[in-house]
This record gives sequence, C-alpha cells and structure tokens, in this order.
Amino acid sequence: IAVRSTLEVAVCLENFSSQVVERHNKPEVEVRSSKELLLQPVIISRNEKEKVLIEGSINSVRVSIAVKQADEIEKILCHKFMRFMMMRAENFFILRRKPIEGYDISFLITNFHTEQMYKHKLVDFVIHFMEEIDKEISEMKLSVNARARIVAEEFLKNVRIQLEDCFDKIVDSPPPPQFVFI
Repeated sequence: IAVRSTLEVAVCLENFSSQVVERHNKPEVEVRSSKELLLQPVIISRNEKEKVLIEGSINSVRVSIAVKQADEIEKILCHKFMRFMMMRAENFFILRRKPIEGYDISFLITNFHTEQMYKHKLVDFVIHFMEEIDKEISEMKLSVNARARIVAEEFLKNVRIQLEDCFDKIVDSPPPPQFVFI
C-alpha cells in the first residue's frame, strides 16, 4: 500500500526541458543536473533484503527493487532472471538495462510514458511485478530442487547397481591362490 501511494504521487510528471542545454529533454532523475528539480528519495522496506527505492523528479521517476533472496539458490535464480529481463528491456518500455547499485532491477518512468500510457496502469504494472517476482523465483527454486532430487536419485541408483555388480564379481570369483613359503 505504501509503495502504491508513493508511486501514484511520484508519477505526476510533466514535460520539462533541460535548463542547461536548449531543446533537450532528459530524465532529470538520471541526469541530476539541477537539485531543485529532484524530489527526496524514498526507501520503503520490509526488511534489509527486501526494499524499494523511489527517486522522483519533475519529469521522471526511477523505481529500484531489491528482491528477497534467502539463500544461494535464490540469489542465482534472481540474478539470472533479472539479467534475462534486462536483456529484453526494449520490450518493457520502462525497464532500465542496468539496475541501481544495491538493487536487483530498476524501472524508469518518464513524462513521455505517462503521456502515452495510463498512469494508474504503470503503477499497477510495477506493483504486480513486485508481487509476482517472489512467486516466480519460489516456483523456479522448487523446480530446480525437484530436478536435482531426480538427478541425485538416478545417480545413486546407478552407483548402487555398479556396487552390486562389483560385489557379485568378488563373491562369485574363485579365492585367490595361496602361497606357501618354505
């Protein structure tokens, strides 16, 4: 609820040309050329590992998300999944190719996005993404664990068969010759 209400306020953007270069319109949250055009960054967190950073300016908002990663498998899955998403950033219009340091993924919403798309739908997309990413990573982790269990069972079954064959050969073979020393 806190993220949604903060985003709804931050997405009230307007077209604003650069104060430095004529006829340029860059996202101020990225360029950071004028301090008076930037809003105070807001961090909303459940815990140390799960947080959202919302940085606003007059013509853009950057939303950075740190996803919960309880163990090493979740860290790897999260990294691979985010990399997969960022490689296809052009298909997600508001997705940045590189996240802010300390976060897993970042979105950049500019005034052009809010002119072309519904503001409430943009907010809904970010909220839905945050809700679904945990579920998606948990499902991938379950899938990886299930596959690892099947592979381990198959491997151990083959080891057991080889050990049984080896044991049968030892039992069935004649005793080794006895040497008598005089």
